[in-house]
Amino acid sequence: MNPIKSAVTGNEIKAGHLHPITQTIREIYSALYELGFEVALGPELEYEYYNFDALNIPKDHPARDMQDTFWVKGMSASDRGPQGQELGRRLLTTQTSAGQVRYMETHSTPLRTVVIGKVFRNEATDATHEAQFYQVEPLYVDKKVSLAHLKGVLEHLFKKLFGDKAEIRFRPSFFPFTEPSVEVDVKWQKPGESEPRWLEVVGAGLVHPSVLKAGGIDPDLWQGLAFAFGLDRIVMLKHGIDDIRLLYGGDLRFIHQF
Repeated sequence: MNPIKSAVTGNEIKAGHLHPITQTIREIYSALYELGFEVALGPELEYEYYNFDALNIPKDHPARDMQDTFWVKGMSASDRGPQGQELGRRLLTTQTSAGQVRYMETHSTPLRTVVIGKVFRNEATDATHEAQFYQVEPLYVDKKVSLAHLKGVLEHLFKKLFGDKAEIRFRPSFFPFTEPSVEVDVKWQKPGESEPRWLEVVGAGLVHPSVLKAGGIDPDLWQGLAFAFGLDRIVMLKHGIDDIRLLYGGDLRFIHQF
C-alpha cells in the first residue's frame, strides 16, 4: 500500500491505531464475552450510596476520607434511590463496584457483567500511581456460585491476557464487599526473563450478602462472585512499561510503539 502523504507538506502521514489501553480493554471484553459476560457502564460522577454504603463500607472507613476521595461541592445530597434510600453526597467514583450495584438493580438474575471505566483517587502522581486510572470489575450472580467458579473465570481471562502458561493462586484477604475474600497472584514469564514470577494483580471473592441485598437480590437464593483489578497495571506488565504517566501523556512517539 502506498503511504498517505499530506496534500500541504507532502510529508508522509502515519496511520492512527488503538491506544494500548483500548487494545487491552478489547482483549478483556473478548475473553469474558466467551463466558457469557456483557459490558456495563457506570457514571464517573457517583453518589455516596453506590460508591460506599451499598458496598458494605462503614461510615468510618478511611476510604471515605478526603485524602482518597474527590468529593464534589454544591451537588444535591437529598436525592433518593429506587428503594427510597438516601443517596448522599456526590463524588468522582473511586471504584467500578458502584456500577455493579446499579446493574443488579436494573437486571434480573442470573446475570454476568463486566464494568470497565475510569476511577479517581485523590493521591500523588508518580511512576506507579495516577489520580485517575481504569478499573475492570466482572460480576457473576447465579445459584450455587463458589470459589471454584471464580478460579475458572480468572484462569480463562489471564491465560487470554498472558498466554497459556499463566497460572493463578489465591491468598486469604479481606474486603468489605466480598466474603470470603482473596487476593489473586498471576504467575507468568515476562519476555526476556529466564524464570516466571508471581505478581499480585486482583482482589476478589464471593459477593457479600449485604451487597446482593443492596442490588435487590435475595442472598438466600442467589450467590455471586466478583473481582477487580487496575487495567493500567495489566497494560504495563504486558508491554514492559515502567511509568504509568506514559499512558496518559499524549506523546505520539510512545503511542506509535503499539
